[in-house]
Amino acid sequence: MKLMIASDIHGSAVFCEKLIERFEDEAPERLLLLGDILYSSSASALEGGSDTRSVFGMLNAYADQIMAVRGNCDSDVDQTVLDFPITSDYIYLPWDGRMIFATHGHVYGPHRLPPVSSCDLLLCGHTHIPDFYQVRTPGEGGLGGESPCYYCNPGSVSLPKGGSSRSYMTFEDGVLQWKTLDGEVYREERI
Repeated sequence: MKLMIASDIHGSAVFCEKLIERFEDEAPERLLLLGDILYSSSASALEGGSDTRSVFGMLNAYADQIMAVRGNCDSDVDQTVLDFPITSDYIYLPWDGRMIFATHGHVYGPHRLPPVSSCDLLLCGHTHIPDFYQVRTPGEGGLGGESPCYYCNPGSVSLPKGGSSRSYMTFEDGVLQWKTLDGEVYREERI
């Protein structure tokens, strides 16, 4: 089963449209959004500006295929215009034989691990910087369980930082791929 993971759209219709194009081309079972979907306090920094009405319209067309968590810029008001839930700080789900803890990164993350007994992937956005590293090894207690736990960040769809490209991730058959919004794979990790 293929999962597509993206974060930090921040109301950019220009880059949300590109993400939707990639979603259609990738054809995953689900799109997992790691928060900061509509609002941007730095709308002036967005190429093409902020257009939240267009963004929620595009995303609502795929509501039955989207899972999402709340980011630090998401609000209860955002939930009134989105047809999929965004009010939870995290989703804990089994996927493709792995346990995934998905969150935005402002509450839980690699420096404040979630309160779960096992986790293979800790998916976070928030920093706008793509990343991957091991946060726990087997037997350390807390996260980890029988296998290592890896922190994964897809970067940002609209406001990349740290010299990164606008990007998203896919997860399929134990393989994580980081891709630009043009679909070019620039990193791959097998877990």
